[in-house]
This record gives sequence, structure tokens and C-alpha cells, in this order.
Amino acid sequence: MRILQTAVLYFLLVFGTGFVLGTGRVLLVVPLLGERAAELLEMPLMFAVIVAAARWVVRHRLDARQPSALPVGFIAMGFVLLADLVVGVWLRRMSPAEVFLNRDPVSGAAYYAALLLFAAMPAIMARR
Repeated sequence: MRILQTAVLYFLLVFGTGFVLGTGRVLLVVPLLGERAAELLEMPLMFAVIVAAARWVVRHRLDARQPSALPVGFIAMGFVLLADLVVGVWLRRMSPAEVFLNRDPVSGAAYYAALLLFAAMPAIMARR
């Protein structure tokens, strides 16, 4: 149960920040620079949030004697994918396939790479 609670906390920390940054990106940066540039500019900020959140959950929520960091990251990634689906279908009126496949080739690839880093980051921080 502790792994699930920690995964939810990790997800909420990162997704909540991403939701706030994403709102600002869509409203302020996309009209000025376009979607691809705006998403790519947001990536380093999100990477910093991922590292900080992973470091915090590893230090404060996980038992160092148990190899639980990897499941935390991958469960949290599942929550991100589910949240992306809900936001895409409910708020943006997209089909489920569009949510995951209708992305810019460059920033979309960077997003999925960041998502894999998000999943692995608790385990990376636990090894440090």
C-alpha cells in the first residue's frame, strides 16, 4: 500500500506542476512561439520538477532496504497516461487514439522520452 500511496504522491507532484505550466504554456507561449517550441521550452522545467519530486519521495517516503522505487515510478507513469487520456477526451474532445498519437513528431518524441525518465527517476534517485 505504501508503494501505491507514494506513486500517487509522485504523480500528483509532477502532474500538478505540469498542469499549471501547461496552462501557462498554452495561453501565453504557444501564441508567441508555436506549439513545438513552447513544449520544448517547457521540457527542462518539467525535468527539474521530475528530479526534485523523485528525490523527495525517495528520501521521505520509501524504505531504503526495499527495492520499491522502480514500481513507484512505473505506477506513477500509468497515472500520467490515464490523466492524459482523461484530459484529452474530456477537456480537449479528442479520441483516445488522438490523445496518444496526435503529437508533434519532435516535441511528442521528447514528451515520451521524458515520460520514461519520469518512470525511472525514483529508481535512479534511490541508487544515488
